Amino acid sequence: MFRTGARTLGILLLAATLGVKLPAQNVGPFGKGDLGNPARIERGTFYATAPGTGVLVFRVFAEKSNTRLYGPVQLVLTNLANGIGLILRVDGDQDGIFPNLAVGNYQIDVIAPGYLDAQQNVQALAQVQTQPIEIVLHRDPMAVNLEVTDNVISPKARKETRHAVSLMKFGNLAQAEKHLETAYGLAPSNSDLNFLFGYLYFQKKDYRQAQTYLVKAADLSPHNGQALSLLGRTELIREDYPAARSTLEKAVLSDDDNWLPHSLLADAYLHQRDYGKARDEAQIAIVKGEKIGKTIASPARVVLGQAFIGLGEAQHAIQAFEVFLKDAPQNPLAYQVRALIPELEKKITDANPRTSAGDADTIAGRANPLDAVPDPSLTTQTWRPPDVDDARPTVAPGVMCAAKKVVDESGKRVQEFVQDLARFAADEDLFHQVIDPFGLPTRTETRKYDYVASVSEPTPGAVSIDEYRAAKRSQEGDPDAMGSTGFITLALVFHPSLRQDFDFQCEGQTEWKGQTMWLVHFRQRRDRPNHMHSYKLGTRVFPVDLKGRAWITADNFQIVRIEADIVKPVPEIQLLSEHQTVEYGAVPFPKKNTTLWLPKTAEIYFELRKHRYYRRHSFDRYLLFSVETDEKRKVPGGKPGSRDSSEEKKTS
Repeated sequence: MFRTGARTLGILLLAATLGVKLPAQNVGPFGKGDLGNPARIERGTFYATAPGTGVLVFRVFAEKSNTRLYGPVQLVLTNLANGIGLILRVDGDQDGIFPNLAVGNYQIDVIAPGYLDAQQNVQALAQVQTQPIEIVLHRDPMAVNLEVTDNVISPKARKETRHAVSLMKFGNLAQAEKHLETAYGLAPSNSDLNFLFGYLYFQKKDYRQAQTYLVKAADLSPHNGQALSLLGRTELIREDYPAARSTLEKAVLSDDDNWLPHSLLADAYLHQRDYGKARDEAQIAIVKGEKIGKTIASPARVVLGQAFIGLGEAQHAIQAFEVFLKDAPQNPLAYQVRALIPELEKKITDANPRTSAGDADTIAGRANPLDAVPDPSLTTQTWRPPDVDDARPTVAPGVMCAAKKVVDESGKRVQEFVQDLARFAADEDLFHQVIDPFGLPTRTETRKYDYVASVSEPTPGAVSIDEYRAAKRSQEGDPDAMGSTGFITLALVFHPSLRQDFDFQCEGQTEWKGQTMWLVHFRQRRDRPNHMHSYKLGTRVFPVDLKGRAWITADNFQIVRIEADIVKPVPEIQLLSEHQTVEYGAVPFPKKNTTLWLPKTAEIYFELRKHRYYRRHSFDRYLLFSVETDEKRKVPGGKPGSRDSSEEKKTS
């Protein structure tokens, strides 16, 4: 028998996970590049704010045009002293105004569809006069704008198009295609509709059809950089390199500030053995990408390395590949690129160290630069990570995995983990957000708790885990009347008393945070009972089957990360989706000369009763208890969340 403790989610009982506390960036007065308010302002606008408080005003601009960004824009202002966040949505060209702020340091996160998020630290001073803090957002080069701008189409065609766009944003391509067909029948010469059809078929991987519509879109709108870039990428995929070269040369003229068309054009030059131009365009892409973020144009370094190979410059190729691996270690092409470096190093040590065009052709067949470029994304914010079955990490080719050994050895570590849980308490931070249909937060709340786990083994092989929380300060219940527990149970799918309920598949070897890992996929068996995860409504319990993936260290079989999704929706309680991410780590206790593996960070994304929620729990300031039974923390019977500190003995 396996039992876990109380799990609450309002009237539903939810087995949730822990989450991550985002570290504050040290910039500005706290470091380089801060936007923070100046200590003295000679000219400014007066704002209404309570005595002794400050006001922060934000003005958001779009890059290149240097004009006010016409919303919607989401501003999330977090007090770094207590983690409490304020959310403000602005539309049009409005300023974002936060009055009545306690004096201190804050972090502002600026989110807008189609743009890269911006984050800065700012300072609120006790004053009523201030100047707006100007923030420039950079376009997301991978974002696709699906909005139709042509006003000449009929109202019916526009209505059908909007339906199609909405469906595409939520991944329903089949229904979107039906609405697009209706709109297209009414306006076949509309460039936006042709682009939408091209994008839809690109998403369906029907590249021949995608090329047909994108060619027409580009003909109807010759300066549409978005259509030209996607067309050029499609032609590269179809290996129509002369057409791709011609298209992408037009794309860089129409959208010169964007790194992506330069990188794609470099790829087209590479396949035509024009290595000098490939090198030059790749370098341009890198420079333009670095203006936005240091690593954003890292795929261009793959093209750059291959161009150097074609030019006979093996050492420069190695340098380009090494920077790529440093910037993008999780990129799907990382393994292939890493495997090329020893071959190039051998070339350098040989009598004839120069590479050739033949080498470049061979390597291009094994490491296609297009595989390093992310898929085009929509201009909406992604509210949750992809399903574990939709995003499988890249594994090392040719590395065999002994599945039984990995599962057995990790099961032993989990048994140690269960013992460790009985020996710790911690400070817990809860961050809760309600998410709108476009992936933007509409409300945020935070909570702080003292946390303790109680673990017992009433009979051999049976593990009972209960969790208890005590609020650190006065707070009115749980956010949205939902409490979440059960996160520590996720690793226990590998426990010997539970793993017979799951099917396991070792997917191979990968790297994560510089460590070599085994990837193990698990899924609840249909012929076995579900002891792991359930929701409860009143007296009724609804088991929720899980599937997931674990990252397990190759040297000592410790589980360091798990992602899990529900196998299917639960219509009885209107649970449409749930995604958990949990990370575990080694926590040293120097005074006791020991290190325990404990939950560190985790997140949960769930769609319940037509609402979307994001929640993270983070744990810090661990307390370690003595191993003797009479020195473990005692919890008064029957009331989770209460604690009797007079009977505890702890060391830090």
